[in-house]
Amino acid sequence: MIARFVPARKACRRVVAALALTALAACDAAVLPSASGPRVDPGAPVPVALLVPQSDANAGAIARSLENAARLAAADLDGAEIDLRVYDTAGNPQTAAAAAQRAVDEGAGIILGPLYAEAANAAAVTVADEGVNVLSFSNNTQVAGGNLFLLGATFENTANRLVSYSADQGVDDLAVLFNNNVAGQIGRNAIQGAAARNGARVVATEGYQLNAESLSGAIGRIRPLVDSGQADGLFLTDTWEGGLSVALQLGPEQGLSPSEVQYVGLTRWDTRPDGFNLPGVEGAFFALPSRSASQAFQSRYQAAYGSAPHPLAGLAFDGIAAVGALVGRGRSDAFSARALTQGSGFQGASGVFRLRSDGTNERGLAVATVRNQQVVILDPAPSGFGGAGF
Repeated sequence: MIARFVPARKACRRVVAALALTALAACDAAVLPSASGPRVDPGAPVPVALLVPQSDANAGAIARSLENAARLAAADLDGAEIDLRVYDTAGNPQTAAAAAQRAVDEGAGIILGPLYAEAANAAAVTVADEGVNVLSFSNNTQVAGGNLFLLGATFENTANRLVSYSADQGVDDLAVLFNNNVAGQIGRNAIQGAAARNGARVVATEGYQLNAESLSGAIGRIRPLVDSGQADGLFLTDTWEGGLSVALQLGPEQGLSPSEVQYVGLTRWDTRPDGFNLPGVEGAFFALPSRSASQAFQSRYQAAYGSAPHPLAGLAFDGIAAVGALVGRGRSDAFSARALTQGSGFQGASGVFRLRSDGTNERGLAVATVRNQQVVILDPAPSGFGGAGF
């Protein structure tokens, strides 16, 4: 059956350089099923390729941290030996595709990385007809599917956790205030999808450009919905590096009081304690991974390498942890999509996670708030998924 798809795959491969990312991803998803993965000998060292942008001047530090984390995880495995082979993508799709092919030609049965979505997509296209799965560090769900799985934390996962929790608290009529860029639009879409899955509804979405006048206008259009009781929750998609601090200041100043509407943040609000004095922060909901697991990983990394890990380093740790757990159980199909998407998931650098058959992932997240300028956990991150499937 797979042989019948090869011509379409090769045709799709030929247009990598010519087509836009979403078009290429659509070609990918339409023609091929998920890769079965080469068979594994659990009793021998298992070759795993790590594709990172070593020679990319803007990402060299990330590449080193990803490799360090992968080696930290490999050294920790029980019952499995990983033969980690590192390849440079230079941060571009063409080099990533060539590196992926070279890795498979040299015996790698699974690929961790690349970092960027375009490079990950190119690598996955190149090796799909050889049955090899790719666990990318990207969080761009547009490229997920087929033989490409994402390890990066996604807006969809965070939105689902927060919308579900909010609905349980009686907050289910939601307004969305989003920075009108690509990330903000993806965040808005994620909240809309999560609302549909969790019995909530989005009553309004208001985008803004990154200036006070545009943001003030968007807030002004949401306020009548709160005043009339049509909206009881306000989702903010922005980051501290974007317009989040301004939104948290202007919202309450323009009548969106936290006592009248539940603020909910789609991004990590706990990373900037200097913003905890803003009027929109107190009592807001936001999500974060397991603090105990994250702190344990950071401490081990610091002890091993003498510096703190890059925020994305844990993704490489997770990839090795997943592969190692499956090999350690003696599974000869450890590299298959069926094994990688087991319902019980894996324990990683920031807690439990699992890969989904559509190439996305689910990560166990806690729901937190800020009280008196301190982070307080409202609902802890789950320690496991209990084997539930998708």
